[in-house]
Amino acid sequence: MIVAQITDMHIRPRGKIAYGRVDSNAMLAAAVAALEALPRRPDLVIASGDLTDCGLIEEYQVLRALLAPLSMPAYLVPGNHDRRPELFSEFASDGYFDNSDGFLHYTVDTHPLRLIGFDTVVPGHGHGEMCPKRLAWLAARLEEQPDRPTLIFMHHPPFRTGLVDMDNINCRNGPSMADLLRRYDNVERVVCGHHHRPITTRWAGTIGSVAPSTAHQVTLDLIPDGSPATFSMEPPGFHLHLWSLEAGLVTHGVVIGDFAGPFPFVLDVDYPGRALNAEAA
Repeated sequence: MIVAQITDMHIRPRGKIAYGRVDSNAMLAAAVAALEALPRRPDLVIASGDLTDCGLIEEYQVLRALLAPLSMPAYLVPGNHDRRPELFSEFASDGYFDNSDGFLHYTVDTHPLRLIGFDTVVPGHGHGEMCPKRLAWLAARLEEQPDRPTLIFMHHPPFRTGLVDMDNINCRNGPSMADLLRRYDNVERVVCGHHHRPITTRWAGTIGSVAPSTAHQVTLDLIPDGSPATFSMEPPGFHLHLWSLEAGLVTHGVVIGDFAGPFPFVLDVDYPGRALNAEAA
């Protein structure tokens, strides 16, 4: 089973760009094309927040149109740039959102790897939060199937990453979530967006990770004084999470773009030293 994770698409109304220089709509279209061109297509796609730039209904309509070429289902959770009412209005018909408690949480139970989509948004704020109500919902879902391999996807990382300015607006009350997860050994990974970079850490008895944005990337500065975050136009990307009973969950980073290859590994007869390793491609 393959789960593709896209994140931080920051979709704009047609004809608009983000931050004066990012054609995020065209970049998501390229990401969708890259997903469809993979030698083995994913079974599903998860989108971990900041789906749009301003949470406008027009942006969600553009998002739906851009995702339409996908041949596999896509499951969305909101980020701090999103608005729940507008997101729910456009995508409720897909049938997976549960808006009964005011949050856009849900589970996907139709695959070997169980998925829990988790809403961390605090309306009007950049940071996320693990409030008692949300933690209770998550605890109940984990208790339903405590032995089944599970992946949790959410927008705000509940762990620190060293990107200080971004960490200031991560998911608050992360330690309480960590205490909860340590009671379960079936959580394969907690995957996030928000930080616009590929990041991996050991956390809460499992693995926490962040996927790169399909658009712009947060600058990798790691400056401890909390200087304001900036972005750069590094190559966009996404993650592929490969699940099997034998290996568990293995994550691959994919860079979006056109690159030469693939090429076969062949012995270069003009390079004698290469012959020493001819069998080790």
